[in-house]
Amino acid sequence: MSEKVEGAYGAEQIQVLDGLEHIRKRPGMYISSTDEKGLHHLVSEVVDNSIDEALAGYCDRVDVTINPDGSCTVEDNGRGIPTEIHPKEGVSTVEVVFTKVNAGGKFGGDSGYKVSSGLHGVGVKAVNALSEWLEVEVSQNGHIYKQVYNRGVPQRALQIIGDTDKTGTKVTFYPDAEIFETIVFKYEILRVRLKELAFLNKGLTITLTD
Repeated sequence: MSEKVEGAYGAEQIQVLDGLEHIRKRPGMYISSTDEKGLHHLVSEVVDNSIDEALAGYCDRVDVTINPDGSCTVEDNGRGIPTEIHPKEGVSTVEVVFTKVNAGGKFGGDSGYKVSSGLHGVGVKAVNALSEWLEVEVSQNGHIYKQVYNRGVPQRALQIIGDTDKTGTKVTFYPDAEIFETIVFKYEILRVRLKELAFLNKGLTITLTD
């Protein structure tokens, strides 16, 4: 019986990489295109997760920021993505949400989402796979948790980096120039899209800062 080597790649890790690689090789299947439209669709996918929290009654504010370095941040005041170890996958639920294709919390059951506006567990995974880097911070249980990914691959396990009395999820990502024709976010395109989403979701405040 072979001894398990710490840090070795098993079937689970290979499956994750296969799923992310499929997104990178065929991005059009997930975000429609790799032009300006597809680029801005990434923001919508992250915002959709926050809107799911609003639809479930746990979030009333989403702040979208185009950062000076060209990255984009989406922050909400929802419950925060669950941080506990996923019983089936053996890693944090945050990591499952951002890396395991078709393993989202939107398939019904006990997910807490009666209505979903996203791509059924593919949305933020596609954003992660198609970003040069992505950082997620979750405020929950009195702590701030953080995980960093490079082109979809986690660089370390979810870690506690501080304390807080707030709850919510903050995602910052930098689109991958290897995938997209342009990686420059345009304020006006996002303004129109976010205004539509705010109109469709009563009681939800969405801000956009460039």
